[in-house]
Amino acid sequence: MMQRRFYPVGIQTFSEIREKNYLYIDKTGYVYRMTNSNSKYVFLSRPRRFGKSLLTSTLHSYFEGRKELFEGLAIEGLETEWTRYPVLHFDMSTAKHMDKDRLLSELERKLYGYEQIYGRDESAIYTNQRLESLIQRAYAQTGQKVVVLIDEYDAPLLDVVHEEKELPKLRDVMRNFYSPLKACDPYLRFVFL
Repeated sequence: MMQRRFYPVGIQTFSEIREKNYLYIDKTGYVYRMTNSNSKYVFLSRPRRFGKSLLTSTLHSYFEGRKELFEGLAIEGLETEWTRYPVLHFDMSTAKHMDKDRLLSELERKLYGYEQIYGRDESAIYTNQRLESLIQRAYAQTGQKVVVLIDEYDAPLLDVVHEEKELPKLRDVMRNFYSPLKACDPYLRFVFL
């Protein structure tokens, strides 16, 4: 008798879908090709409800080396090493409807969570300095290059896109936050926005 499987309506977490045996359309062959190509930096811009958050969650599980979640999927036959990388996963959907000060505070809170794991360089004051230092420390502590996943990279800007005063302020905050990604190239395995 075939086991009844449910659609994962509203569920965007790969591990939950797999652990609770929800129906999953296997795209892991694409994940493997994307993460093992010549492109270290991947930018994906697609419409809402396209599955970007689920893809980001899948990448997170993959780079954490959680092989057990991928049993029976295409990537199981492609990946041979299942290396565990330090993953910095930033979900910017929590940074909507904010002014500049609140956005900076939200970014600092996100960094703080990873600084609890990898430590903090007290000389790194601004969010861009803290991100750069965090990437370097994660690399130094683990001996593995770092994976940076940014879900809803533009969420803080969408609500103010038509506001002449607020948009430039928030855009500068986000541009500054993302700026270390280029300078940290030697320490990065993969970056997905």
